[in-house]
Amino acid sequence: MRKSVLFLLPLLGACATGPVPGSTAPSRPASAPPPQQVRVAPSTPDFRAPRVMNVPGLEGVIGRNQTALANIFGPPRIDVTEGDAKKLQFVGEACVLDIYLYPLSPGAEPSATYVDARRASDGLDVDRAACVRALRR
Repeated sequence: MRKSVLFLLPLLGACATGPVPGSTAPSRPASAPPPQQVRVAPSTPDFRAPRVMNVPGLEGVIGRNQTALANIFGPPRIDVTEGDAKKLQFVGEACVLDIYLYPLSPGAEPSATYVDARRASDGLDVDRAACVRALRR
């Protein structure tokens, strides 16, 4: 064991970085041009259009923006933004309605693309269209 540790010491020393004591860093000649600045444009992820839910009874919700949804259901209980996506939650005695909004094209305003509904009492799934009808103003 001791021999293997002694064997590794020179290898570890070769990994050390920093100036060697007593040496000086090489300097650039005064006539050399300054280093060139390179600018890298920030990378943007490729846009992927979201899937849009197509379920009967949700025509009045799918495709609507946040303002239109608030006009239909009132102010959301939860309004979460993550990147360019949004989740709005509307609640009533009958059910909890989660609406997910995504931009349909790069830079576009998010619009409703997916809806999920559950009972407020126990969290079991309910019919989405029935929940939309129950929560409409």
